[in-house]
Amino acid sequence: MLKNSDLEQLKEKGISPESINKQIKRFKNGFPTIKATRPATLNDGIIAFPTADINHYKSIYHGEVQKQLMPMKFVPASGAATRMFKDLFQFLDSDQNAEDLSADHPVRRFLVELPRFAFFSEVEKYTKNFNLNDTAERISHAKEIIHKILTREGLGYGFLPKGLIPFHRYPKDLHTPLAEHLYEAAAYAIDLNGIARVHFTISPEHYDFFKKQLENDRLKVENETQTKFEVTFSFQKPYTDTIAVTLNNEPFRDENGHLVFRPGGHGSLIENLNDCNADILFIKNIDNVVPTYSLDLIITYKQALAGLALKIRNNVFAFLNQLDTNVNDNLIDKVRKFIAENFHTDIPEPVKSQSVEAQAAYLHQFLNRPIRVCGMVKNVGDPGGGPFWVEDNNGQQSLQIVEGSQFDLNDPHQKKLFNNGTHFNPVDLVCIPKNYKGEKFDLTQYIDPETGFISQKSVYGKTIKALERPGLWNGAMAHWLTLFVEVPVETFNPVKTVNDLLKPVHQTKQ
Repeated sequence: MLKNSDLEQLKEKGISPESINKQIKRFKNGFPTIKATRPATLNDGIIAFPTADINHYKSIYHGEVQKQLMPMKFVPASGAATRMFKDLFQFLDSDQNAEDLSADHPVRRFLVELPRFAFFSEVEKYTKNFNLNDTAERISHAKEIIHKILTREGLGYGFLPKGLIPFHRYPKDLHTPLAEHLYEAAAYAIDLNGIARVHFTISPEHYDFFKKQLENDRLKVENETQTKFEVTFSFQKPYTDTIAVTLNNEPFRDENGHLVFRPGGHGSLIENLNDCNADILFIKNIDNVVPTYSLDLIITYKQALAGLALKIRNNVFAFLNQLDTNVNDNLIDKVRKFIAENFHTDIPEPVKSQSVEAQAAYLHQFLNRPIRVCGMVKNVGDPGGGPFWVEDNNGQQSLQIVEGSQFDLNDPHQKKLFNNGTHFNPVDLVCIPKNYKGEKFDLTQYIDPETGFISQKSVYGKTIKALERPGLWNGAMAHWLTLFVEVPVETFNPVKTVNDLLKPVHQTKQ
């Protein structure tokens, strides 16, 4: 199926022919669905953070920082803001007039509320022929105004990355998500020397834009927060791209006969995370930010989650050192009690009858893995991806973050389990990526390759099938030591559509 020119193309991207053959086989056979046994709920997989414990865990985190702990904030920020402006793009491409839209139509609401957006003053610079303070004029000239907002003939927001769109208006300036993440990092991801390390994963074509915005923001944030920033960027690795195929599962080619590849999904970012050098990693999406005056609750819970992660880390490291040197029945009992209380599991039945040394070897392997503590918020709308108990082929249950696409929703029982989920994943993670000897784990060794999904996309006007690798929060971290903790829904404030910026939390005080 592969030509010599294909092999050259694969070599350039760092992809082996064997990998392509596996991907095509995956297109043909699909991914197995997961077997969920029940949703993770409070006190059954999800820990409640009693108010009295919050300060205790924060103090653990602060104490470890005093011991030269090196934190880093990891922010997935790839992709353009096209989805954020989806409704506006569709309106531009339609024959609709804004006057004919209903009052609750997202485009009509955008136009009516335009002065409330942080970027209103920027829009005015490109639409001086119109009186933008007049609602009727904004509606009558809707397409001209939206055209100036989205296209390169004006602000070009439809082609910028979401991280560079002004989200919040302050008395003297505008803040993009990039800036807000710097302010946030200065509040909790700072080391003993006053350095905050922040890593953004971005698309190569956006690098110059991010670099320019960082130059604009860095000095101001450093002066205001008395923090020095080490900001780094990375791109999704070319070898994590996946091949596109036709509906008949044959390689899809462009007009020049070249193979067409697509990004392998956010699960591919496990490679970027693996390259980061830190003792503790805070992971949060680019669009989940708030104005600086609303940070207190978020800071509190980030530090508390970190404290819990470090408490678990310290216990795990202590047990691993003991298992290296002093194996006995008493130690085995203590470790079994620890994993039962914290990870809700035990030694498998066949191992229980084996020698103390064999049990110790199992427990050592079980504990010597990366650790993640994941914040979970209560469902407030339709059910979505979230925390579930999942059973593997050996009957072993574990806590996993599961997307809807991983369920067999044609199975009434599985569909009911999915709909009964009480919490969802806001991408609020604290990770421990080093082992008890201070060495970095190879995070790529803890992926479940049997997770992922296949979708249909349009390329050059033709329908193709695309393959997405295991998601970063689910399949790519499937074999980590995992704890789920309930956090307030107020800590989750994503901007998925432009009108989300009209929510009170994003409307800054003037």
